[in-house]
Amino acid sequence: MSEVSHLFVEANGIRIHIAEMGTGPLVLLLHGFPECWYSWRHQLRALGEAGFHAVAPDQRGYGRTDRPERIDQYTLLHLVGDAIGVMDALGEDEAFVVGHDWGAPVAWHTALMRPDRIRGVVGLSVPYRPRPPAPPLGLVRKSVGEGFYQIYFQEPGTADAELARDPRRSFRRMLYSASGEAPESQSDPLMVVPPGRGWLDEMLEPETMPGWLTEEDIDTFVREFATSGFTGGLNWYRNIDRNWELTAPWQGARVQPAALYVVGDRDLTLKFGGGRELLNKLGIFVPNLRRTVLLPGCGHWTQQERPQEVNAAIIEFLMGVQEPSGSGSRSAGVGHQPEAEPDQH
Repeated sequence: MSEVSHLFVEANGIRIHIAEMGTGPLVLLLHGFPECWYSWRHQLRALGEAGFHAVAPDQRGYGRTDRPERIDQYTLLHLVGDAIGVMDALGEDEAFVVGHDWGAPVAWHTALMRPDRIRGVVGLSVPYRPRPPAPPLGLVRKSVGEGFYQIYFQEPGTADAELARDPRRSFRRMLYSASGEAPESQSDPLMVVPPGRGWLDEMLEPETMPGWLTEEDIDTFVREFATSGFTGGLNWYRNIDRNWELTAPWQGARVQPAALYVVGDRDLTLKFGGGRELLNKLGIFVPNLRRTVLLPGCGHWTQQERPQEVNAAIIEFLMGVQEPSGSGSRSAGVGHQPEAEPDQH
């Protein structure tokens, strides 16, 4: 099989860079913060060799994709629109959508809002969260306080400058400190910024890189962010309350396409925001959840830390959802009520 191909498509009013490999049913791979297409380097080839057309965009504001200036151009509606726009640009009526970190809410909401276009959805790290009863940032302030990292990210220019000051230091600290290799004590500094400090200040500088991450990988992330900077990705956080307002029409709606959820048991999403409680309730909000996979010892960077296990779970799911050749149905097994208990892998 050939190497990863890179191209640009016009979608939803912006120019979007995509990396792709393989032919077959389309699988959109949506990265999180602060990442880019390269976060899917292990999945592009595996999916391509399994008979799928794997496509990893640099999402809006990231890497080589356009970066609108206005903060309000980074809402969930824009991001879902970008995913559908990429499908349209590639001439595809249907796709599977896989998302990690911030890409997971985009994937879940693409499946929620456009179930006619999505054959199946995979969430890595971040589960589908139903719309809360009040604006999220206000709820976070009451439960965690002003130091919560998402609150720190709200002021334009502050986190932007901190992360851009030394991108190599930023990536080394962020990728290591949120991984399963970091000490358990590292979780709180990642989520709460002490008064007068920066987000990176309490994170650890790794003496040696973990086995899943090389200095060459860091070089690539630094290179991809050299032009884009961090502001585009931070603007996603600056729309959290606006997203709550815009998603009011989907209050109480459930994600209907077939679904898979994969999370590491050391992922910070399980420790904060009721993550562990939601783990076993996910099937209520995602009624066609086929399986939940819990990866022991894995941290936040799911598909990078455990590529073989993640690839196997995704490919098994995709193969299971596909209809026999010639069928025009969107997904298989609709109405099946799976067990919501996590598998131990």
